[in-house]
Amino acid sequence: MQTEKNIFAYLALLVVCIVWGTTYFALRVGVETFPPFLFSAIRQVLAGGILLIVLKFSGKLKINRNQLFTQFILGILMITFGNGVVGWSERYIPSGLAALIVSILPVYIVAINYLTGIDKKKPNKYIVSGLILGSTGIVLIFKDNLNDFANPNYIIGMLVAFGACLSWALGSVYTKHKVPKGNVMTNVAFQMFLGGIILIVMSLLMDDYAELKTINTKSIWALGYLVVIGSVLAYPCYVYALEKLPIGVVSLYAYINPFIALVLGYVLLDEVVTGVTILAFVCVLGAIYFINKGYRNKEVELRLYSFKE
Repeated sequence: MQTEKNIFAYLALLVVCIVWGTTYFALRVGVETFPPFLFSAIRQVLAGGILLIVLKFSGKLKINRNQLFTQFILGILMITFGNGVVGWSERYIPSGLAALIVSILPVYIVAINYLTGIDKKKPNKYIVSGLILGSTGIVLIFKDNLNDFANPNYIIGMLVAFGACLSWALGSVYTKHKVPKGNVMTNVAFQMFLGGIILIVMSLLMDDYAELKTINTKSIWALGYLVVIGSVLAYPCYVYALEKLPIGVVSLYAYINPFIALVLGYVLLDEVVTGVTILAFVCVLGAIYFINKGYRNKEVELRLYSFKE
């Protein structure tokens, strides 16, 4: 039974790896003609609302009033800041670069776990090797964008993306260790809906609504794709995988997403893929292998320790 659950968890993670690699491209298309915070707000409120309605009419809506505040905090960390502000940053940086910045997620998660004492054992040699390889891949990609650092908006967009990644990492660690298991769909529905409400407030304060006159069909299609596929389908898959698998393994999706985003840019936007990009991809594949191996070894060590006790 446990093996069967793990298979479903890995399938859910596969969905996240593929789908969220496409969302950066869709987000970039959407915010080209749509106020960025409003775009993300509509996406999340619609996605959360759809799930809440489906759960209500299917009799599966399990509201724990004591947990609503927790879901509100997670909605802010993961939906408002972890996801919503990325759309704003993509006004100033390429979608592939935004995805690459978010791929630093495993580094944040390992650091948060260690610094907060959640993971009291130091990362083993495989995890450290994987983090180094993954970070090297990111640095190699930046090597192709050095000229853009002369643009202040580029730097701001990049820093905002890094901050969004940190917020998502904090929310992921909190979800893994502090949120009761077994209520995935209700939790994600409230997180998306409540996080979307905060994005509406941010939109009222920061968006230029004159841009509504420029909305085109591509932006509408991008919004529909992100609501149905990027949120309603993929976000529950992420939370489910987070419940069933080690957080370090789940965070590996952040290493895979950027290269799907880069491939889409190459195929659909004629973006150049250089030898440096290929080398970075090799580094990321190595990172996935070593981090996965490292967490498997830690699980074995914990089981042996528990047996001795």
